[in-house]
Amino acid sequence: MTSFPFLIHKLYRCDFIKLEGGTAIQIHVVRAGESIWVISQAYGTTVQSIVNANQIPEPNRLVVGQALVIPIVGNFYYVQSGDSLYSIGQRFGINYLTLAQVNNISPSQPLSIGMRLYIPPQPKTKAETLAYLEPRGTFVSEALLSQAREAGPFLTYLALFSYEARRDGTLKSPPSQGVTQIANDTGASLVMVVSNLENFSFSGDLARDIFQSTAVQDLLFNNILEEAKRLGSVKDIHFDFENLPGDQREAYNNFLRRAVSRFHPQGYTVSTALAPKTSASERGPWTEGHDYKAHGEIVDFVMLMTYEWGYSAGPPMAVSPLPEVEAVVKYAVSEIPRNKIILGQNLYGYNWTLPIVQGGPNAEAISPQRAIEIAKKYNAAIQFDLRSQAPFFEYYDEQGRAHVVWFEDARSIQAKFNLIKRYNLRGVGYWKLGLPFPQNWLLIESNFDVVKK
Repeated sequence: MTSFPFLIHKLYRCDFIKLEGGTAIQIHVVRAGESIWVISQAYGTTVQSIVNANQIPEPNRLVVGQALVIPIVGNFYYVQSGDSLYSIGQRFGINYLTLAQVNNISPSQPLSIGMRLYIPPQPKTKAETLAYLEPRGTFVSEALLSQAREAGPFLTYLALFSYEARRDGTLKSPPSQGVTQIANDTGASLVMVVSNLENFSFSGDLARDIFQSTAVQDLLFNNILEEAKRLGSVKDIHFDFENLPGDQREAYNNFLRRAVSRFHPQGYTVSTALAPKTSASERGPWTEGHDYKAHGEIVDFVMLMTYEWGYSAGPPMAVSPLPEVEAVVKYAVSEIPRNKIILGQNLYGYNWTLPIVQGGPNAEAISPQRAIEIAKKYNAAIQFDLRSQAPFFEYYDEQGRAHVVWFEDARSIQAKFNLIKRYNLRGVGYWKLGLPFPQNWLLIESNFDVVKK
């Protein structure tokens, strides 16, 4: 494949991913010439189990660089230079004598590089999970309901986006047909997402009007409570007020204080979505109005919107590169209790057509499954950028136009899960359901004991 001069290529292949906190899962990266049968034999499982876990439409056509989740109990580890049973045991939180016993080897036996050891499953970390559901139009499509049914068993919260707050305190409601039933069937608690969207954009002026009138706020809170009771299964009122002027920061804090005093006695928690920032002094229309420290004190939990570094109108890059995400987390934990922080994660990627032209067409949002199909169609090898911890590939379409695709796979998601465990955060939240990513839910199940309310 032709190399593109505008990207630095970093290849990363791994058969094993270590999960922070003791638990582990097998992730296999397809190499040239490998078949799904060969992979299944290597891990002592079946072709069908791998096909089902990864929802592979054409099992006989794998993509080089494609990451597969292997559905086995525990995982295998391949001995590397400098390893000993003791150091491997320390790495996985397992006694080296136990490790020797389960692998039927002597504790004193020298280990050869490449030797395969079985690592038994370890206890999982408790976590809360949230996923936004955004119906479009006048009803909830069956495709979106199907995605919610698939995700529901792995979710603490199913967040209906969004109830648009109006300047007079009324609410513009999204379609919700079937959503309550799915929440009840899957044990996910409903979240009402209340936003300052107006004419499809976040409006700072609308928010200002609401913040300046306690009478409007009281009416808004009454309407929220009425809708929460109508829906049933609602546990949390989630405010996603964005693009706020800096001079409205304290007004927003006071609004939240009043919301908490109104909703807590009715049995509802209150949460907020926060734009990603790395300091209290950071300037910009999307960050100045969000006071991390105050939100950490006022509300029950926050959702960090740690995505969209790579965005539809911008230059090609990872949507949620790990160093940038971690920088936000480091700042967040300095202002907000860790057990109140949910880390945001995208369930999509983008397909950019080059060159990027200002005012030209935006990149297409695609699911991880669709990304694999595009790579397969154009015979593009998937690469993995070590810095951002995200997969990407490049290709030329039938018209000779260059494309770059950045997306998510099992490795990039696992890197974020490791971050959650390392910083002892509350859990993970997803924007948004509707783009298939079956591996994600298997990774949730392997990493976390999901809390149900």
